[in-house]
Amino acid sequence: MKHIAENRRLTAIIVATALFMQNLDSTIVSTALPVMSRAFHADPVHMNVALTAYLFAVAVFVPASGWMADRFGTRTVFRTAIAVFTIGSVLCGRADSLWFLVVCRVLQGIGGAMMLPVGRLVVLRSVPKSELISAMAWVTMPALVGPIIGPPVGGFIVTYFSWRWIFDINLPIGVLGFVLASLFIRDVREPYPGRFDFLGLALSGVALAGFMAVLEVAGRGLVPDWAVVAIAATGAGAGLAYWLHARAQARPLLDFSLLRLPTFAVSVLAGSLFRIGIGATPFLLPLMIQLGFHRSAAQSGLITFASAAGAIGVKPAITWVLRRYGFRSTLVVNAVLCAGLLGMCAAFRPWWPLAAIYGVLVASGCLRSLQFTAYNTIAYADVPPPRMSAATTLYSALQQVSLTIGIPISAGALQLARVSHGHALPETGDFSVAFLVVAGISALAGPASMLLAKSAGREMSGAR
Repeated sequence: MKHIAENRRLTAIIVATALFMQNLDSTIVSTALPVMSRAFHADPVHMNVALTAYLFAVAVFVPASGWMADRFGTRTVFRTAIAVFTIGSVLCGRADSLWFLVVCRVLQGIGGAMMLPVGRLVVLRSVPKSELISAMAWVTMPALVGPIIGPPVGGFIVTYFSWRWIFDINLPIGVLGFVLASLFIRDVREPYPGRFDFLGLALSGVALAGFMAVLEVAGRGLVPDWAVVAIAATGAGAGLAYWLHARAQARPLLDFSLLRLPTFAVSVLAGSLFRIGIGATPFLLPLMIQLGFHRSAAQSGLITFASAAGAIGVKPAITWVLRRYGFRSTLVVNAVLCAGLLGMCAAFRPWWPLAAIYGVLVASGCLRSLQFTAYNTIAYADVPPPRMSAATTLYSALQQVSLTIGIPISAGALQLARVSHGHALPETGDFSVAFLVVAGISALAGPASMLLAKSAGREMSGAR
């Protein structure tokens, strides 16, 4: 039994290596955006496209991950994804313009689209449901090291060296993850996953691309109004076509029939609302500290890392909290508390004591970690084993969409506040408006979580 437990733990840590690289990359890039905007002679607010391009690519290609894992094996797909992500990182470091960077970020996103759901699938197939909370904590805890060291390391690099180094540091991490995955992850696959649904991937990709493109450009004057309408119509048409197409497929790439499972559906709905606010934070907070507070990238990194540090600290208590209060009560109360702390970021000012800012961010990180682990676990409480691959694919796709939505919503709110206040560059008050908007959206996760049954996830948590 001890040997089996050690193997499960090792598998979780290997998966976490990939998540560590993804989290490290995203937080470092967020910290470096103002410096990179000067190198590319671009508007700092428009630099959010470097973040959304990655999340956009992940959302578009995630639907293929489940079939790929079943057809070619979890180990083969997982280590290939690590290789693609690493190569994309190296190319990002060679970018000489914003649009070249965006293309390379898309390549990174293709690798990330396979890493996240396939890594999660490896863990779900390795542990029983009664141990899933602990396993998810093991997966998440090492991955949170990325956000802890990302902001200060990224700020230090772009302040004293070159921003290009922030991408090159993924190379040794990627090589290590590739080697460990090759040596220790079992190559599990389905005996016959069926033919790949190319039409389904194309339709779902166009629908997701159109949805996120409209969020990115609507109301910001980046493209003509008629183009926004055309993009929206194309995306909506593709979404309807995919829905009709999927109904005729025995194994669709995105199996929306899983939403008939109450725990899965509530986790998707409430988790998406919650992630919109959280997904906006890595974009808003570094920009506010550097543009609004006029601090350096290094100083910004030393402040923003506090939230991730809080997330690490609460991990050992998550199992106890869920066992004591159950999933529904925890998710309802914690969502409101998280939204309140996110809203407090709107009150940050340059004259605030650093201890007060750290206090808000650490507390926010603690509660956010609890919420993420609970959502990511309860989603699979009632999913039967044969449908686990489809569930991880759909959940990961919708998760990435919600994270992607947060960035253009916050960027749009920031742009509107800046224009209405007549500011050439965003100032502190403009960021306050953006934080309040996304905090209000995240607060809706509390009422949505009340749709869970009181007994939901009892087998996982052991709650009375």
